Amino acid sequence: MKFREVLAMALQSLGANKLRSGLTMIGITIGVFSVISVMTAIGALQSSIEGGISFLGSNIFQFAKYPVSGGAGGRNREKYENRRNVSYAQALRYYSLMEGSAREICLKTFDFNGQAVYNGEKTPPALTVAGSNKSFLVANSHNLAYGRNITDEDVDLARSVVIIGKSVEKRLFPHESPIGKVIKLSGQSVTVIGVLAEKGTAFGQDQDDICVMPITRFFENYGAAKRSVNIATQSHSQENYNRTMDKAIGAMRIARGLKPNEPNDFEIYSNDSLKSAFTSVAGVVRIGAFVISLIALVAAGVGIMNIMLVSVTERTKEIGIRKSIGARSRDILRQFLAEAVFISEAGGIMGIFLGVIGGNVLAHLLKAELIFPYGWALAGLVVCSAIGIGFGFYPAYRAASLDPIEALRFE
Repeated sequence: MKFREVLAMALQSLGANKLRSGLTMIGITIGVFSVISVMTAIGALQSSIEGGISFLGSNIFQFAKYPVSGGAGGRNREKYENRRNVSYAQALRYYSLMEGSAREICLKTFDFNGQAVYNGEKTPPALTVAGSNKSFLVANSHNLAYGRNITDEDVDLARSVVIIGKSVEKRLFPHESPIGKVIKLSGQSVTVIGVLAEKGTAFGQDQDDICVMPITRFFENYGAAKRSVNIATQSHSQENYNRTMDKAIGAMRIARGLKPNEPNDFEIYSNDSLKSAFTSVAGVVRIGAFVISLIALVAAGVGIMNIMLVSVTERTKEIGIRKSIGARSRDILRQFLAEAVFISEAGGIMGIFLGVIGGNVLAHLLKAELIFPYGWALAGLVVCSAIGIGFGFYPAYRAASLDPIEALRFE
């Protein structure tokens, strides 16, 4: 028999039991859906998250009181909260020790409950307000769309000036330039001197809902008590990055007044370390999703074997008749294998389709780029074929091994 004839007979047999075939496919669909949806969501989020992680500029490392995760969870959280804040005086001491040894040194601190008002228009009361110096743009991968940057003189004189993000500009100044305009920021009057170029979203958060002012003015408007300063340092080149970091750690320890035998009481992180942390977490999630999905697929494979064994029993007489008129054992084997593989592949394709939709819906809700995981989709099809062949072979072999005389006597 030609393969297309075998395939046609296999499809005809499955069509005669649509409900049973459909229910068997659902098991495969669920297993493939679980792994494809997770892999799609992770893949879609990875570029967005890594872009968000790259909030530090090139060749930059940062010192802070807390790790980038915030130190959430149990004893670790208490450990970080009990640390001394990095004071502005300590930050200035570090700045003086590192002067000439680094290209840029950014001192920055934040408040996340700001609200800007202009001519009756208001932003939501959740603006990120940063107090910093002229190095903020370089250290945080921002560009200036127009206007001017904060200067050393602005910081020295604690001038009431501010650079606003694109989201703030669109909300308060839809039809005019904001440069030179006086706005109320958290109840204090400040003059807009620049607008940041649009940066987009990261982790589902708008990075353009931000206002940056001189750090000295920030302390006057928001208070210096209970605030910790983050210090970002850019080396002159990639070649002397490690050397600059080593010197910076020593300078930070001096600024913090640590003795030689005392451990560091501050965190150090860079883009590479953050990306490595995310990659390891994503790897664990992928492995977990794959193991869970593999268990579901094996269970579905057992279901396929069970249904095919039932089918062999129900169609024993049909097999005997086909053999008596010339069908070979290998034709019977190929037909039953084709039925098992078709059920598995159909369930796999449906699982891939639903998984891609589900994963991208999650990515869309988190404002990440939509993708199609070609590698995992292909792997899913290969695994489904293996399951169809592996779990369908024994029932197919039993059908092919039936004695035609005994099969014809079966009632």
